[in-house]
Amino acid sequence: MTFPGRPQIPTVDVREAAVAAGADGATGPNAPLLVDVRERHEFVRVRAPGTVLYPTSSFLLRFEELPRDRPLHVICNSGSRSAAVAAWLLRNGWSDVQDVAGGMAAWVRAGLEVRRGPLTPSEGDLA
Repeated sequence: MTFPGRPQIPTVDVREAAVAAGADGATGPNAPLLVDVRERHEFVRVRAPGTVLYPTSSFLLRFEELPRDRPLHVICNSGSRSAAVAAWLLRNGWSDVQDVAGGMAAWVRAGLEVRRGPLTPSEGDLA
């Protein structure tokens, strides 16, 4: 259902997001960047490989680090926080932003590759 005056937030399916983020080995400067907006403890528990961590709690302190010339796929646990962040980015000058439908819960249910446990050095950082 759409509401008049309320913009639609573009979404991407978890499988499409995984391929776009390089799960198939194809990455590059124009490949979408997977941006996880969950909190660090959630990210440590389970995360998609190659994801950068920008927790919602500190997002407004760091959002300007995100590239404007590269597609962004925003993910959280179920899709609520990521939809809010994606909408905010679109309202604030980013033009190619999509919410990952269903979040990490859908990613895990789809059987896509994940990492669990302690982070390796620089894991979750924007290169």
